Amino acid sequence: MDEREDGPVYGNPTDGRAVYGGGAERPGLERTFATLPVPRGRGFAQTWWGRAWLKALADTALDGEQVKRGRRHARSGAVGAVSVRPGRVTAVVQDRDHTRYRADVLLQQWSAADWERLLDVVADRAGHLAALLDRDLPPVLAEDAAAAGVELLPGVGDLEPECDCGAWDHCAHAAALCHQVARLLDEDPFVLLLLRGRGEEELLAELQRRSASRGDAAAGDGRTDADAAGVPADAAYAARNALPPLPAPPPPVAAPGPAPSLAGGSPPSEVTADALEFLIGDAAARAHELLTEALSPGHADGPPAPSPTPAQDAVRLAAAGPGAAVAARLADGSGRDARGLVLAVRAWQLGGAAGLAALEEEWAPTPEVAARARDRLAAAWADEASRPRLRAAGNRWTVVGGGTQLRYGRDGRWWPFRKEGGRWAPAGPAADDPAAALAGIA
Repeated sequence: MDEREDGPVYGNPTDGRAVYGGGAERPGLERTFATLPVPRGRGFAQTWWGRAWLKALADTALDGEQVKRGRRHARSGAVGAVSVRPGRVTAVVQDRDHTRYRADVLLQQWSAADWERLLDVVADRAGHLAALLDRDLPPVLAEDAAAAGVELLPGVGDLEPECDCGAWDHCAHAAALCHQVARLLDEDPFVLLLLRGRGEEELLAELQRRSASRGDAAAGDGRTDADAAGVPADAAYAARNALPPLPAPPPPVAAPGPAPSLAGGSPPSEVTADALEFLIGDAAARAHELLTEALSPGHADGPPAPSPTPAQDAVRLAAAGPGAAVAARLADGSGRDARGLVLAVRAWQLGGAAGLAALEEEWAPTPEVAARARDRLAAAWADEASRPRLRAAGNRWTVVGGGTQLRYGRDGRWWPFRKEGGRWAPAGPAADDPAAALAGIA
């Protein structure tokens, strides 16, 4: 065990993912939330952070049935006051027979190196810095932090339950506590950062220090004593009023302009006027879409959308209805036959790039992912007699004796398919629940 200022470190202190203990003794690093009212007539979590926590819980849970039981416990008001401190959340949970159990859920804390990476991400993005200093946690921070190598939300193996009920693995009491955490994140997403090891005041103080340091560094080494003393307020306002105003942003465009008519003339034999007109119209529509996005609030803080591959873009173009001649060229250029392009367009219309991947990609989930998928399949039907018989091959589960199939996407959703003319065809949008996906087959 290595001793550090913020408590003893257990495990290897150089591995970048050490677990810190002793955080509860540091001032301000334990928060207690009173018992929440029973949620009635609404979803369990209302904000992005609350819903993201529940999705992470569903994706990483080994026992889907215990997660369902925990949700019922939490909905019934069985979870008492919740105590949150670095690495641990605690509450007393009442069982159906009114027996009370202390339940704890442990979440791996970040090492000092992890916190440095997160603080660098925040300091490098003015939008993130301004939001956190305003006591707001923007959802896009989760993606930017993950790109820097730190995960805000729990992953596989991050949540470790402990409960007085004596269960050797996940139990309904710990699952109920996890659901209650989602409601706490609705109220204050900084709870997640406290679980990762730092309280709100400590974090904001460090961000303010870094912001001031970067401002000093940007000013250069030629600062005088007068510079260090600051600028009188009246002089600052006068200087501001002397500056010319910024130009107004361009006005929004109601719709893309019409494509010009290319009738007449003699284009090269490999170029057709209808194909050019279609591509000109698509370019105008895409430019309009990009301009609208650029003028939307918060655009600068959002991650850029991934660019489609040539094969994906061919399907996107075909989905716009370019006509038979252009569609035939798109099918040939993307390596598909006419029927294959029709199915690809249907998949794109149902789910974009993810729907197309469900149609055309066949992959083998890892044993852990496959086990979670089987658990969710088993938990989707109330009793075994009503459950359809499914034959698994990779990420595809085919209903035995029927012409329907479920495909498990890399995002954890279930895509329904139906056999049509000897080929599997998309039959509806994806669903988080496999039974709902099968039931929704059109």
